[in-house]
Amino acid sequence: MAEQDKNNIPQPELSELLRLRREKLSALQEAGEDPFRETRFDWDATSTQIKENFDAMEGREVRVAGRLMSKRGMGKVSFCDLQDRDGRIQLYARQDEMDETIYKKFKKFDIGDIVGVVGEVFRTQRGEMSVRAKDIKLLSKSLLPLPEKFHGLQDKELRYRQRYVDLMVNPEVKRNFVVRSRFIQFMRRYLDDMGYIEVETPVLNTIAGGAAARPFVTHHNTLDIDMYMRIATELPLKRLIVGGMDRVYEIGRIFRNEGMDPKHNPEFTTVELYQAYTDFHGMMDIAEGILSGAAKEILGGYKVEWLGEQIDLTPGWRRLTMVEAVKEYVGIDFGAISADAEAVAAAKKIGVELADAAEKTWGNALYACFDQRVEEKLIQPTFITMYPVEVSPLTKRSPADPRLTERFELFVCHSELANAYSELNDPIDQRYRFEKQAEQRERGDDETEMLDEDFLTALEYGMPPTGGMGMGIDRCVMLLTGADTIRDVILFPTMKPL
Repeated sequence: MAEQDKNNIPQPELSELLRLRREKLSALQEAGEDPFRETRFDWDATSTQIKENFDAMEGREVRVAGRLMSKRGMGKVSFCDLQDRDGRIQLYARQDEMDETIYKKFKKFDIGDIVGVVGEVFRTQRGEMSVRAKDIKLLSKSLLPLPEKFHGLQDKELRYRQRYVDLMVNPEVKRNFVVRSRFIQFMRRYLDDMGYIEVETPVLNTIAGGAAARPFVTHHNTLDIDMYMRIATELPLKRLIVGGMDRVYEIGRIFRNEGMDPKHNPEFTTVELYQAYTDFHGMMDIAEGILSGAAKEILGGYKVEWLGEQIDLTPGWRRLTMVEAVKEYVGIDFGAISADAEAVAAAKKIGVELADAAEKTWGNALYACFDQRVEEKLIQPTFITMYPVEVSPLTKRSPADPRLTERFELFVCHSELANAYSELNDPIDQRYRFEKQAEQRERGDDETEMLDEDFLTALEYGMPPTGGMGMGIDRCVMLLTGADTIRDVILFPTMKPL
C-alpha cells in the first residue's frame, strides 16, 4: 500500500534504494536543510576553464557547480567526479581540511546529487587537475539513481525517450547539439552578412503548400475550421519577395505526417531563403558556402566521415544535370530521347517502374531513373540540376528545354541536404501546374500541392526573378557530426508512447 508524506501527497511503493534516498531527503527537510529550497549558487569557473588555464589558476579559490558522477575513498578522504556544463573535474575532500560537520553531511550525498563547491585548484600526487574542497553544499537531491556506471545508458530507445539521462551519463552526446547550435549560428551570420532578413511565418495554415507532403491536420475551435501544420515555409516567404523584402530567410520547424526512418522525423528543422534578382546558381553558391564554411569553422577542416564514407567538403563541388547524371551512372541518354513512350520503355528496360499516380511521360521516366538508380551512388557533394517539370511545380522552366526546370538538389552520401529553384513567377504557368497537381490529388495522391488562390493573386502583382532554397538542418548536422540517424541530432525525437 502506498504511504503518504508529511504533506499528505501519496507516495508509490519504492525499492530499497529509492527509499533510502527519500529517507535522506526527509531527514534533511526535518533538519531545516531542504535542498529544494536552494535558489542560487554563483559559480565562477568550469571544468574546462580550470583544465585549460591550470597554470594560471593553480592555488586560486574557485566556485564550481554540477552533478556528482562518482564517489571514491573511505573515512576521512574522498574523491568525486563533478560534471558541469563543460565536462568533468575531480573533487578532493578531506575531513581535516574542511568543517567536520560539512564533511559528514557530504559523505551522505549520493551519486547524481547536484552540489556547489568552494575550493582551491591543485594537482594531486598522481598528477590529476582537481579542486580541493573547502565547502560543499547540496543544491538538489537526486531521488533516482543514475544507470550503472560501467555501462552507461546503452538502450537507444530509452536514451531518446529520456534524453536528460542520456546527456548525464553519455557526455559525448552533448557534442552533437553543441555542433548543431554552432552550425545554426554560423548560418545566421552567413546570411545576415549577405543582407538577408530573418522572418517568421505561420505554423498553422488553411492550405498546406510549398511541398509535396502529407500534412498534420488540426482544428481551430473558435473559427471552426480545419487547419494544417506547415509542411514548408516557401509560399509565405515568396509573398514577402512580392512585397519588396528582397532577401528573407526563416529557420523553423516543419511538420510532415509521413514515415520515420534514419533520415526522417515527423517534425524537423529547415532553413528556407529567397533572394530577388538571382537564380538557382546563386543558391548553389550559398549552399556550398554555408556547409563548407561551417565545417571549416566548427570542425577545423573540410574532411568529415559520414555513414562509413570519407567526405570532402572543400569548395568546388560537382554540378551535373539530371540528364548527365542518368547517362553517366545508368547509361541512358534522355537527351537523345524525345517521345514519352520511348522514355518510359527505356526506364522499364533497366527495371525502373513509374509510380502508379505518375503520368507516363519523358520527365517522369527521367526522374524515376535518377531516383531509383542514381541517387544511391552520389557520395561526394554533388549538385543535381535541371529537374523535370512534372516533379517541380513551383520552379521556373528552362529557356533551353521547357520539359525541364531550373532546380537543383544537393546530395552528400546519397542523402538530399538542400533543394533549390529559380522560382516560378509566371502566375498563368503556376495556375496550370497547380491544376495538374490537383488532378493528381483527385487520383488519390494526397502528397501533391494544394491550389493556393491567394498565392496566385500575389504572383499576379508581380514577383521579380528569384532564387530560393530549402536546406535540412538536421541532415546537415548529421553530416558534420557523423551521426547515422536523425534521432541523434534532435534532442527530443518523435517516439511512440510506451
